[in-house]
Amino acid sequence: MSSVPQTPIDRLSALLERFRVRAHLFHAGRLCGLTHFDAKPGRGFLHVLRRGDMELTHRRDDGVLVRIEVHEPTLLFYPRPLEHDFHNAPADGSDFVCASLDFEGGGTHPLVRALPALVVLPLQQVPGLDASLSLLFAEADQMRCGHRFLADRLFEVVLLQLLRWLLDHAKEAGVSVGLMAGLSDTHLALTLTALHEQPRKAWRLQDMAAQAGMSRSAFAAKFKVVLGQTPADYLADWRMSLAQAHLRHGHPVKLIASELGYANASALSRVFAQRLGASPTAWKKESLQTSSKTGKELS
Repeated sequence: MSSVPQTPIDRLSALLERFRVRAHLFHAGRLCGLTHFDAKPGRGFLHVLRRGDMELTHRRDDGVLVRIEVHEPTLLFYPRPLEHDFHNAPADGSDFVCASLDFEGGGTHPLVRALPALVVLPLQQVPGLDASLSLLFAEADQMRCGHRFLADRLFEVVLLQLLRWLLDHAKEAGVSVGLMAGLSDTHLALTLTALHEQPRKAWRLQDMAAQAGMSRSAFAAKFKVVLGQTPADYLADWRMSLAQAHLRHGHPVKLIASELGYANASALSRVFAQRLGASPTAWKKESLQTSSKTGKELS
């Protein structure tokens, strides 16, 4: 029989400390008529509709056009690259504050993989958001020393509050499988947070189950259903995501292996190649070439 945990846990810090998200204010004011937003690798968007009525459109992976009408102040969160259009009145338009989001690692960022393509959330549904938005709007509306830098940081605060809401309302947001669903589960969240915080620990199935307060069989079955993979596979993927982040920052493979609990660089390289199809050295070279090419395209 599983026991219900009593102590609140921090389900986000270990993720966001290792995989940063940076916001960049790029618009404050009215948008009129049709506004198009391109999809660029590693870039998302967080729009805040302050006032007005609008319609947004985008195409699903199967090509079907999606139309959504919005008639109240709302957060519009695009965590991964997705072309989208805002349709506003041609003259008066609607009032927005908009930021682009740079996810460290792009499509490999754990939250990018875990979230739906779009989250539409009325502001009134997120407790405590008013204070952050008041500060954000004040900075966005006035040209003062450091206002853009401060507005960027305030957008990141708003994003964090949105992510907190999503963890507590995963099903409402359309998240039923994956990391966000796991972190929304009372028991699995304990194990996932421990894995995120202690990737170098020699985790056994019984250790993970004990962390969740469950039997091994019940834990393994529930983990597979909610996360879509076994606990061992999830741990391996988490370590490989961390290895990729370390490689992007120029850390040597030997040091990365020690940080992630592998006996030596060869052991890490074997797992890395098995799961990602290339050695750490080859992956790093290709990643640098891709980053350089993307940077030229964006400049």
